[in-house]
Amino acid sequence: MNATTTGTGTGTQIEIRGLHKAFGDLEVLRGIDITVARGEVVCVIGPSGSGKSTLLRCVNLLEEPTSGTVSVAGTEVTDPDVDIDRVRRRIGMVFQSFNLFPHLTVLENLTLAQRRVLRRGKAEAGRVARANLERVGLADKASAYPAQLSGGQQQRVAIARALSMDPELMLFDEPTSALDPELVGDVLAVMRSLAQEGMTMLVVTHEMSFAREVADRVVFMDGGVIVEEGPAARVVGDPQHERTRTFLARVLDPAAAPAPAPGDVAAAPAPAPGDVGKDG
Repeated sequence: MNATTTGTGTGTQIEIRGLHKAFGDLEVLRGIDITVARGEVVCVIGPSGSGKSTLLRCVNLLEEPTSGTVSVAGTEVTDPDVDIDRVRRRIGMVFQSFNLFPHLTVLENLTLAQRRVLRRGKAEAGRVARANLERVGLADKASAYPAQLSGGQQQRVAIARALSMDPELMLFDEPTSALDPELVGDVLAVMRSLAQEGMTMLVVTHEMSFAREVADRVVFMDGGVIVEEGPAARVVGDPQHERTRTFLARVLDPAAAPAPAPGDVAAAPAPAPGDVGKDG
């Protein structure tokens, strides 16, 4: 049997329906439905342990859903017969940690997967890598090693590496959470430029200004469900749900935010194994 091709139109890049994910008795995702259109930027926000990172990892099957379906560009990745490696070639993913090979130069980090997975020749892989280093403002760092770069530079190299695989969409899992505050801006600037170029992006983030300015839609998650979603300006600027308002008040102005109600603390789920050490 061939992997399922769904009936989604060419304008749909990601379609998630009835997604559940449990780690033992802990149900982390409890029936998630999301559609991301081609060229759309969707930011997922929410408290720690809400399932954001697990959701992202289910898109390219780094976490296998308990039930439900996930389709990317019309191909159901949750079909048991899917060629997941083929699908993953269309998806770029940037994690909290940079995951660069410390013993390889920046250029070698960018060309390795191109040569092994895409079977590009050395010259072509190098040309693509240098073009993407230019794209993220690091053309002069091709011969440097990761240890010689700042955290922000390493994250931009990680983005350039993902772009060098010619992805159709990009997944970002808290890409700035491990960075010093002064390094965050450069990474977000690269992401803004990608959005302006029309790259489809699903971004788990705690950067509310980025979500408000760049995202087409914002999804607020809590307790493994979608509490609220809609245009970025409305969800971040004028949330309709009380839980969203409480969360944003704490994030945007922690000093002025009220102390959490006892019910809020009790309702907060424990982090999933895939979310340990993350904000999602």
